[in-house]
Amino acid sequence: MSYIHDFISFTRDQYKTKEFIPLHEPRFRGNEKQYLIETIESTFVSSVGRYVDQFEQKMEKFTGATKAVAVVNGTAALQVALRLVGVSAGDEVLTQALTFVATANAIIYNNASPVFLDVDLDTMGLSPKAVEVFLNEFGEIRDGVCYNKSTGKRIAACMPMHTFGFPVHLDEMIVVCKQWNIPLVEDAAESIGSFYKGQHTGTLGLVGGFSFNGNKTITSGGGGAIVSNTETLGVQAKYLTTTAKKPHAYEFFHDELGYNFRMPNLNAALACAQMEMLDSFLRDKRELAETYGLFFKNMGVNFRKETPDTKANYWLMCVELADKTERELFLKETNAAGVMTRPIWNLMYKLPMYQHYQRDAQRNAEFLEERIVNIPSSVR
Repeated sequence: MSYIHDFISFTRDQYKTKEFIPLHEPRFRGNEKQYLIETIESTFVSSVGRYVDQFEQKMEKFTGATKAVAVVNGTAALQVALRLVGVSAGDEVLTQALTFVATANAIIYNNASPVFLDVDLDTMGLSPKAVEVFLNEFGEIRDGVCYNKSTGKRIAACMPMHTFGFPVHLDEMIVVCKQWNIPLVEDAAESIGSFYKGQHTGTLGLVGGFSFNGNKTITSGGGGAIVSNTETLGVQAKYLTTTAKKPHAYEFFHDELGYNFRMPNLNAALACAQMEMLDSFLRDKRELAETYGLFFKNMGVNFRKETPDTKANYWLMCVELADKTERELFLKETNAAGVMTRPIWNLMYKLPMYQHYQRDAQRNAEFLEERIVNIPSSVR
């Protein structure tokens, strides 16, 4: 497969280096150092400081959300998002098995159970049709609440994940969730800068959660955000993630179980500087995606692109190879040459702690698991 060697040379030309090329590394080209120094000099390096407020405001402006709340990481954002819509012990959450483990972990942290349903081939995200088929077979409405007939448990939420920044089919998902009275929570961890019919991901469901880990499109080192267009949910998110402490000049009174999930001001300073660069980062990644698309088209390889009515951030770009054998060869030769590539995640139900949870046939997820490979996607 000579195209693999051509790809290695092509990628080195794109990044203008003969050194190791990582999958996705951060770029610090703006005010990062200045803001960090200002934060250190202010002594407000922990969970209180002006950059926390500024970052939340920047997230609200960029995504169009009514309320954004900065938190310590994306997993925490999802955990709290699920609690905000009422997920509690003994409930179930419909989600996808083709995802990063944080999606499933956030469900377990609420003492609920995941139900793994299939993805669509075009988006690689949770399929509205798979959700509909599952609910038609196992769903039951009792007093306005959806239950799983096979387990007797309440289906308390549906949480699709926008895989690699490609939005799922949200219109159809919203229709199915409304029909069955199931709250929609968006795992938007990978999709800052992605839009569905002009609306930012994370803002179409009741609540959305983002990640700003070191390998994301923009980073705060470690960090995340909860967004919602429902003011009361946003206010509650802030309250729960700041230990559920009642405001007071000096007393410490907490009236419910909260979390110390506050984003430190140091991380928020980094996030603010990165937000200022986000538009330029997205332009560069889109140009790189177009360049990759032409290259792989000439090689007869399927480079995954955004679907109609969406604008993807192309966080991690990927190719769909012919089969598992070709995937393994591609991974072996590229990594041996110092060009980092990686396979898509192992399906959740193949991990020891998630083997016993309910799932459907997963035909599309298994097809993609054997074929999808991420390629270098850093801003150049």
